Amino acid sequence: MRLQRRLHQGFAALLALFTAFLVVQFGVGARLRDDHDRRFARIGDARDANRLALQRMTDAETGVRGYQLTGERLFLSPYDSGRGAALVALDRAATLSHDPQARALLHAERQAADDWLGQYAVPTAGGPAAGRPSAALGKQLFDRLRAVNSAADDAIAAEQHAERVTARRTERLLGLASGVLVVAVLAAGYLLVRVSRRQLLVPLARVGDTIRRQAAGDRSARAEPDGAAELRTVIEALNDLGAQTERLLADEQARAARAWLRQAVAGELQQEGADPAVVAYRVVARIAGALGADAVYGALPVPGAGQVTAHWPETAAELDPAVAGDLLAGPAGEQVAGRPGGGLAVTLGADGECPRGYLLVVRESVPQWAESERRLLAGVAREIERVLRQHGIRAQQDLLISELRMLDQRKDVFIQTVTHELRTPLTSILGYAEMLAEADDGELTPMQRRSVQAVLRNAHRLHDTIGDLLLLDRPGCGAESTEPLDVAELATSVHTELCTAAQAKALTVTFEAEPAWVHGDRTQLQRALRKLMENAIKFTPPGGSVTWRCGMQEQTVTVAVTDTGIGIPAADVPGLFTPFHRAGNAMDQAVQGPGLGLAIVRDIVRDHGGGIAVQSAVGRGSTFTVTLPAVPAPVPVPAN
Repeated sequence: MRLQRRLHQGFAALLALFTAFLVVQFGVGARLRDDHDRRFARIGDARDANRLALQRMTDAETGVRGYQLTGERLFLSPYDSGRGAALVALDRAATLSHDPQARALLHAERQAADDWLGQYAVPTAGGPAAGRPSAALGKQLFDRLRAVNSAADDAIAAEQHAERVTARRTERLLGLASGVLVVAVLAAGYLLVRVSRRQLLVPLARVGDTIRRQAAGDRSARAEPDGAAELRTVIEALNDLGAQTERLLADEQARAARAWLRQAVAGELQQEGADPAVVAYRVVARIAGALGADAVYGALPVPGAGQVTAHWPETAAELDPAVAGDLLAGPAGEQVAGRPGGGLAVTLGADGECPRGYLLVVRESVPQWAESERRLLAGVAREIERVLRQHGIRAQQDLLISELRMLDQRKDVFIQTVTHELRTPLTSILGYAEMLAEADDGELTPMQRRSVQAVLRNAHRLHDTIGDLLLLDRPGCGAESTEPLDVAELATSVHTELCTAAQAKALTVTFEAEPAWVHGDRTQLQRALRKLMENAIKFTPPGGSVTWRCGMQEQTVTVAVTDTGIGIPAADVPGLFTPFHRAGNAMDQAVQGPGLGLAIVRDIVRDHGGGIAVQSAVGRGSTFTVTLPAVPAPVPVPAN
C-alpha cells in the first residue's frame, strides 16, 4: 500500500498548498484590503470634517464682522448656523482620527474655536455696543484658529500617508506569500505527476495491453505481477478474471449444448402425427450423439400410446427386463450411475394415466461421467417430462372442449324444446284468459275476474321469459338491421312507455336527454333501454327516485340510469350479467324475475361495440352506465 499512501500524501499536500493560496489571496488578503479601505476612508472623513469645521467657522466669523460693521442682525444668520455645525464637525474629526498628534491638534482647534466664540463672537453678537470687543481681538483669535486647523489638517494628512504606506507594504507581503504558494503548488503537482507516471501509468499501460489481447480472443494472455503492491494485486485479479472467463465460456458452451439438445428433443416430441416409435428412436439417437455413448435405451410414457421403448443403435442388444424394471421402480428424476457397461440412468416421472419411463446411457470407453454430462442428461429428462406432460394436458383440454361443445348443443336443444313446448299451450292460455277478461261484468264474479287477471298477468310474464330465453339462445342478439339512431329519441320513447309504472309506485323520475347519435338496431337498443328502466322501477321501493341521463361526449354516447333501490351486494356484482343470476337481497325480498334482463342488455350493448358498468351500494341504490360508439348526426337531405 506504499504507492497509495504516497499518492494520498501528495494529493493532500497539493490540496493543502492550494487551500493556503486561496486563503492568503482571497481570505487574508481580502480582509486586509477591506481593513485598509475602512481606515483610509475613516481618516479621509476626519480630514473632511476638519476642513468643514474651518469653513463653518469662517461663515460664522464673516457674519459677526458684518453685524459689527453694520449693526444689522441679518448678518448673524451665518454665525448662528455655522458655529454649531463647526463644533459638531470638530468633534467628529476628533472621533475619527486615531493619530495622537492629530487628536491633540484637533482638541487645540476646539479650544481655539471656544476662545473665539467666548471672547469675541458671543459678546459681539449679544452684548451692548459699548461693551463689544475690538475687531483686532477677533482677528487675532480667528488667525490662531486657522493656524491650529492647518496644523491639524497636516497631521491628518500625515496619518493618511502612513496608512497608504502600510497598505502598500502589506500588499507586497501578500504578493510574495502568494507567489511562494503558487511555486509550491506547481512543484507538488510536478512531483505527483512524475510519481504517478513512473509507478502507476506505465505499469497500467502494460495491464491495458494484456486486457486488449484478451478482448481480441487470446484467452491465455496473462500479465506478469510487477510494480507496486497495488498493481500486483490488480494484475493478480486480472489473471484470476481471465481464468474465470475461460471457465465461464466453457460452462456457457456446455449450457448451449444442453439447450440445443433440449430444443432438439422437444422438437422431435412435438411433431404432430409422427409415429411414437420413430420419435422415441430419434430422441435416443440425439442423446447418444451429444454424450458420445455406445448405446442408449429409452422408455417414453407417451399420452395415448402408453410406454414406447427404443434403443440406439439398432444393432444394440435388447435391455435386460430386470434392469428395466429396476429403472422404472426408481425415484423419478434421480440419476443412477454404475449400471452395466458404465451406464448412467435417470427415471422419468408419471402423470395421470401415463406410465413411468427411463433413459439409460451406456459408455464403456469412458465410464466416468463429468458433472456437465450429468446435468445434460438431467436437463433432457426434464424436457421430455415437460413435453409429454403438455401432450397430456392438451389431450385433456381437447376432451373437455368436446364435452363442453356437446353440453352447449344439448343446452340449445333443451331451450328450443322447452320454449316450443311452452309457447303452444301458453298461446292458448293467453287467448282464453283475454277472452275471459274481456267478458261482460255480469258474467264473472269479482273473485273470478281477479283470478283471470292473475292468470293473464302471469301468462304474460311467462311469455316474456320465453322471449328472453330465445333471445339469449341466438348466436347474436343485436344489430340485425342497423341505421343511424338518436339514443335520446329512443330513451324518450321508453320513458313515455314506463311513466305509468313509475307513477303507480309513486316514484320521482328525472329524465335528461340531449341528441346523441349511434349506429345500431332500433328494436334491440330500445329493448336494452327498456330493461334497464324496468329494473330501476322494479327494485326501487315506493316513494323513491329514478334518474336517467343520456348525453354525448367526443367519441362516445353515455346512458346512465340511477335508482335509490335496494342495491346490489358486492359479492353479486361479478356475476350480475350472467344469465339466471339473481342478487341475494333480491331473492330475500322475493322480487320477481328470472335474472335474464341484464344478460340481454349486456349482449345487445356488446353487439353494438359498447360496454356496460355498474356502481352499487346495498340500501342506497345502483347506477348502470351504458357507453356506445358515437357517430356524427346525419345531414338532412333537402326536399326537392
